[in-house]
Amino acid sequence: MASGGLRNGGGGVGSRMSAKMDRQSSTVTPKAAAGKPRLSSSSAGSYRRTSSGPLPAAGGRASSDSGAVCSRVRVAVRLRPRNAQELEADADFGDCVELQPELKRLKLRKNNWESETYEFDEVLTEFASQKRVYEVVAKPVVESVLEGYNGTVMAYGQTGTGKTFTLGRLGEEDTAARGIMVRAMEDILADITPETDLVSVSYLQLYMEMIQDLLDPVNDNIAIVEDPRTGDVSLPGATVVEVRDQKSFVDLLRVGEAHRVAANTKLNTESSRSHAILMVNVRRSVKGRSEMDASIVGENGHSSSVMGSFRPPMVRKSKLVVVDLAGSERIDKSGSEGHTLEEAKSINLSLSALGKCINALAENSPHVPVRDSKLTRLLKDSFGGTARTSLVVTIGPSPRHRGETTSTIMFGQRAMKVENMVKLKEEFDYKSLCRRLDIELDKLIAENERQRKYFDDEVERIRAEAQCRVAEAERDCKIALENEKMKYHQEYLDSIKIMEEKWKVHQKSPKKEIKEAESTSNDAGEVHNLLQNEKVLRQSFEDEANDLKNQVSHWKKLEATATAEVVKLRKMLDTEASQKKKLEEEIGVLRSQLLQMSLEADETRRSLDKGDGPGKIFPGLDSLVSQTRGSQPREQSNGPKQPIAKLFEQVGLQKILSLLESEEPDVRVHAVKVVANLAAEEANQEKIVEAGGLTSLLTLLRSSEDETIRRVAAGAIANLAMNETNQDLIMAQGGITLLSMTASDAEDPQTLRMVAGAIANLCGNDKLQTRLRGEGGIKALLGMVRCGHPDVLAQVARGIANFAKCESRAATQGNKVGKSLLIDDGALPWIVKNANNEAAPIRRHIELALCHLAQHEVNAKDIISEGALWELVRIARDCSREDIRMLAYRTLTSSPTLEAEMRRLGIEP
Repeated sequence: MASGGLRNGGGGVGSRMSAKMDRQSSTVTPKAAAGKPRLSSSSAGSYRRTSSGPLPAAGGRASSDSGAVCSRVRVAVRLRPRNAQELEADADFGDCVELQPELKRLKLRKNNWESETYEFDEVLTEFASQKRVYEVVAKPVVESVLEGYNGTVMAYGQTGTGKTFTLGRLGEEDTAARGIMVRAMEDILADITPETDLVSVSYLQLYMEMIQDLLDPVNDNIAIVEDPRTGDVSLPGATVVEVRDQKSFVDLLRVGEAHRVAANTKLNTESSRSHAILMVNVRRSVKGRSEMDASIVGENGHSSSVMGSFRPPMVRKSKLVVVDLAGSERIDKSGSEGHTLEEAKSINLSLSALGKCINALAENSPHVPVRDSKLTRLLKDSFGGTARTSLVVTIGPSPRHRGETTSTIMFGQRAMKVENMVKLKEEFDYKSLCRRLDIELDKLIAENERQRKYFDDEVERIRAEAQCRVAEAERDCKIALENEKMKYHQEYLDSIKIMEEKWKVHQKSPKKEIKEAESTSNDAGEVHNLLQNEKVLRQSFEDEANDLKNQVSHWKKLEATATAEVVKLRKMLDTEASQKKKLEEEIGVLRSQLLQMSLEADETRRSLDKGDGPGKIFPGLDSLVSQTRGSQPREQSNGPKQPIAKLFEQVGLQKILSLLESEEPDVRVHAVKVVANLAAEEANQEKIVEAGGLTSLLTLLRSSEDETIRRVAAGAIANLAMNETNQDLIMAQGGITLLSMTASDAEDPQTLRMVAGAIANLCGNDKLQTRLRGEGGIKALLGMVRCGHPDVLAQVARGIANFAKCESRAATQGNKVGKSLLIDDGALPWIVKNANNEAAPIRRHIELALCHLAQHEVNAKDIISEGALWELVRIARDCSREDIRMLAYRTLTSSPTLEAEMRRLGIEP
């Protein structure tokens, strides 16, 4: 997320000085404690203890509170080297700061002969390695966390000065460039015991005063919970992931960075728009405490090892918080607008609240406004709380940002006055005791099961003897039953034989009677069927008669209703005729009034052209014409003309908009120019839209055939399209379709430039991507390149860059899958053709668009087939802007398909 030289610390001057500063850091490292049991002897930081007592702090004093130590916030300042833009723009000016690292001082130059000196705990030059920064800033805090104290490491500074580089650099390309987050986790994992200790992390961002989970983007509004008894702040809704090795931790950081919000500003192409907060929770078992209590004496006077094991062991719970603050920025320098401007306001408000809290703590004020922002609530324990805190303030050397550099230095000076009461976080481990009791219980259960098995075996033996005796008795009974069964079975067979003989005798006599009964039953069935048919026919005739009666009554009702409707329609026709007559009379009156007003306007215009004086001017129309004609002699003689922005206060916005529908072309031209000038100011845009100005402009664009009116109306729509709310209204009223039709019909380069500018502004809205493409917006942009005018091509390139950037952001957040819509609409060949255009604005936008398209693997095959890979390589090597060059380099090295193709072609990025 960082920019400038620190982002590219792996190359240039930083890489040449890296080895030297690493060697130098081993000589200037503070003296480590003798016999330190855990971290290496090269560690730079404060004293490490091995006992369970309180941790001494450098420059701290003991507190009356039990186990608490007073520790001041340590502040280090780091200078970023000049980036390519500053080397070119500030070549004739010296740095605004002078570092004296051996004296731990910094001189801030006001001018060539005046400067102010400030002292810090550490002063890090632009050549300081990442290892050196970690050892002097973060390592003492990490050691305290491993001993059971809370710790905070935070970076503060202007946007683009290297905060994210210092804290969050992963160092995948160059291990020497690893940031504080990665190095701190390496030391923590190296010091803990995996069998008894536990390390878990949460990764969050504070964006627009909402706490969002970077490991689970769906969880985008986490609540802050404060313990009413202790005042501790926690985030129970955040995702907590247990970390066992360094690789899984780096993967979590990579996932979080992909979800973090960033934007392109004038100061930084990937400016962080949120505060990133990494929380590392460490839980360690205290060895040696339970062994001191060897045993507990029982009631019989002997020691009981079982009872002694029931004493709960001690654990230490600590937390390391690494905070990458979003950079403070001035709007006039960063060029933020639209949603990016709202983000900048939110960032500056939260940083301002943090500054107020620091001021209150530094001045020992009785009231500290920690509830003014969620950022200050989250950092409540870091400033004035119980955590050991280290702050690194990052500054740039450019004299153009002297004001921001001064503000950053003063923030660090005030933070050095803040004192925290560091406390050891130690408690009984009842969970381990519960596990030991479970083991004892399992042993007792096993012994009980063994005794129960012996008892079951005895019962089984007795049961077997009883079963043998029962079996003998059953055999005797079975033999007797078989004999009785055979006897009764023989008797049954004899009786069956006798019954069969009797049945045969009776079967022969009743055959004749059965035949007579069957013939009688057949005749009765035929008569019954005839009666049933007669009933069915009679019922059908009755139903048909009822239907006819119902139809007759229905038609009578319809006839009555139709008669009433005819009478009603005749009355309505008479009313319409009378109203038509009245309207014709009113139209005649309005025509006579309009003719009179036109004559008066022509007479006034002729008098103005002759210079005869103001005369009698028609209200609204001629004042509008006089305001928009900047070259009238009368206005030159009477002094500067009245500003366009206040014209509607005298004439009235409704009257100005009504002139857009005038029948005189000259009046419509002047009226639409005034509306366009008013729309250029953000304060007037809402009033114009509420008064129906946007609808009127779209109507002019649809109906007018005058090229001037269409050009100015398109420009006014482009101004209104800079606002996100207006963009939705333009799309809802079919604006993109009208702009596309105008682009296909127009031939004037200026008209095409205005239309392209309006579509380019709409391309920057994430919500309108699919609809804008579906209504022909992208094809309209590509169609306007036929003009060949540089201004038109620049607007087309800007629109494609905006569209590609929105697509890239949506794909990164998981909201879009599949190939780019720009590639589907055939924009890639034109992008490749103009990627090396001579005009700087065109080239810059196309280079950005190409980099954003290549960031997603699904577009890689089209990038290769259209020859865009060679342009990406050229941009990574020769682009004049460092941020675009680094973006192209990262794109080439992060895509497996592009890397494979470059290896095949033998290309080095």
